[in-house]
Amino acid sequence: MDVHTIDGGVGAADVATAHQADLRAQVPHEVSYLRYWVDEAEGKIFCLVDAPDAGAAATVHREAHGLVADEIYQVTEGS
Repeated sequence: MDVHTIDGGVGAADVATAHQADLRAQVPHEVSYLRYWVDEAEGKIFCLVDAPDAGAAATVHREAHGLVADEIYQVTEGS
């Protein structure tokens, strides 16, 4: 799970566009950006990504749109 903070807030439409760019860039890096959540007013974006490592996930963001996450956490799925 990665976390971005955008000063001044962020628009959901802009995040959707960035996510589509991630989907186009992810395959060569064996990365799969699965879902994302946005808090527009707080400028927070949370991306759920399946990647071999944090570096691969960051590379996709950097190549796709340049918005590299501030933090990346390895998480385990639960129910």
